[in-house]
Amino acid sequence: MNERDEGLLKWIREETEFVLEQIEPLVLQDFINNKHVQHSVCMALINIGESVKALSKDLKNEYQNIQWQDITDLRNVAVHNYGGLRMEWIWKNATKDVPELLEQVRGILHAEGVEE
Repeated sequence: MNERDEGLLKWIREETEFVLEQIEPLVLQDFINNKHVQHSVCMALINIGESVKALSKDLKNEYQNIQWQDITDLRNVAVHNYGGLRMEWIWKNATKDVPELLEQVRGILHAEGVEE
């Protein structure tokens, strides 16, 4: 793995951990009622998508089991606000997809011999 990919994966790991810290004590209704948490989670999801866009094609090809395009698509919707963001959808991504991505990224870093 090249240095750039390693740095990007570490950043993705940090951002996914941040999202989980933000939502950990919450339920959906708490999230819906808290604009500050919504904004911080959306910004982290955008950062994750930006980082995924910058990963090398080689790395993405090697780890095709990860839904790289879906992550980029979420970033595009969040940035460009196509039709407005539904916070229920963001919540689903934060509670279901982000933990999965975190485990996948940790797995890549481990497989590549990168220390945590």
